[in-house]
Amino acid sequence: MSTVQLDNTRIERDLLGAKEVPAACYYGIHTLRALENFQISNQKVGNHHHFIRALAQVKKASAQTNLKFSKISEQVSQVIQRACNELIESPEKWSHAFPLDVYQGGAGTSINMNTNEVLANIALEHLGFHKGQYEHIHPNDHVNKSQSTNDVYPTALRLATYYSLDDLLLQIQKLVDTLHIKVAEFQFVLKMGRTQLQDAVPMTLGQEFRAFATLLKEDIRLIQRTRELLLEVNLGATAIGTGVNTPKGYAHEAIQSLNKITGLNLIGAEDYVEATSDCGVFIILSSTLKRLAVKLSKICNDLRLLSSGPRTGLGEIRLPELQAGSSIMPAKINPVIPEVVNQIAYRVIGNDLTVTMAAEAGQLQLNVMEPVIAIAINESIELLTKAISSLDSKCIQGIQANEQVCYDAVMRSVGIVTLLDPILGHAKCDEIGKQCIAENKTIQQIVLEQELLTQEQLDEIFAFSNLVSEVTAQHELLAQVS
Repeated sequence: MSTVQLDNTRIERDLLGAKEVPAACYYGIHTLRALENFQISNQKVGNHHHFIRALAQVKKASAQTNLKFSKISEQVSQVIQRACNELIESPEKWSHAFPLDVYQGGAGTSINMNTNEVLANIALEHLGFHKGQYEHIHPNDHVNKSQSTNDVYPTALRLATYYSLDDLLLQIQKLVDTLHIKVAEFQFVLKMGRTQLQDAVPMTLGQEFRAFATLLKEDIRLIQRTRELLLEVNLGATAIGTGVNTPKGYAHEAIQSLNKITGLNLIGAEDYVEATSDCGVFIILSSTLKRLAVKLSKICNDLRLLSSGPRTGLGEIRLPELQAGSSIMPAKINPVIPEVVNQIAYRVIGNDLTVTMAAEAGQLQLNVMEPVIAIAINESIELLTKAISSLDSKCIQGIQANEQVCYDAVMRSVGIVTLLDPILGHAKCDEIGKQCIAENKTIQQIVLEQELLTQEQLDEIFAFSNLVSEVTAQHELLAQVS
């Protein structure tokens, strides 16, 4: 097909007819029609650099494999690979060439054709031709040879998602490291543990922060295991999983080429028909992201409670002061970073529902809702990555303990009567605790008044080493050894 070149535009043709495409654009008529059809959000495909790189890697693997099976010439294969390398090495440089809205119908066909057109036009320029002279390098007949949107898009999406999780895992680990610094800093800060917001038994602030770190370490391991499932791909499945229009053995060779390009251990799906319509991996991954969001939100809820006050709340810790907290109340400081992380968690939880519904919406041999799955997963990963970074640098690192407030709360609490239970019995301790509350006295005062124990005995019972559980101390020792 010959393209008519005008001064500032070129005329390209497709199934529906002819359109003028700006001469400088690397995309073509298919992208232009999609631009006209899908103007939904301000989010553009070109801003997602992991995805552009992944698409180019898939196209490069396909160009190599097509050459092996003599489906395209060596010159065509090499120039397509050269074009792919430009996108792989500098995807941000080519953002302008991917202007499509991330929300679109067509199961990703517009994105695939956008990629095909960009690579074809880069390749044409390398050969000395004008953009749009597709008789030499064609978006469909050469760049998309032996492929379909239905295997290219899912494979690239899995790759891009795998890559984006690197940043998230790095930020979680940084936050865990910061929490462990606080564990050491707060290891001797005695405070009251609480269950159901009521006095429970004593602990240290270090133990509380170590629990936060453990919560997140579990999610690091879970995300690492879950993302390995992304490495099962359906490249070579083409339209519905039967491999139509591919030579025998193409799928295996294409995946081997993609492994060498990416350095990953990708494998072909057990059943390509099943894999072309199934989005189960994204349900699992989204669920792990939701779990992380819920845990982060729990931590932030605790930080807001522990820092509440400063005079009329718990006031056991001080968060960094970042901004004035009120337009009417002087001297008010709010826990703004935990608050924003809470909100991010709610968004991720909502995205998980989106992924679930979109995965369920697959019909017969294809799930056309993959674009919104990609949007939801990508947004969750990006939001969590940035939220964790902010929580770490703007909040956790600067937390200070109100050590005296913590200690005083322990000494006036009812909960420490639990330590007297083995000595005085449960029933007697019930009476002591009840009287303590009724008369607004401490446990020590009631015990001394009734001459149940001496001051020396109480000092020994309520010594730091006894107030902090031996089981927890053993756990700390084991953690240090490991």
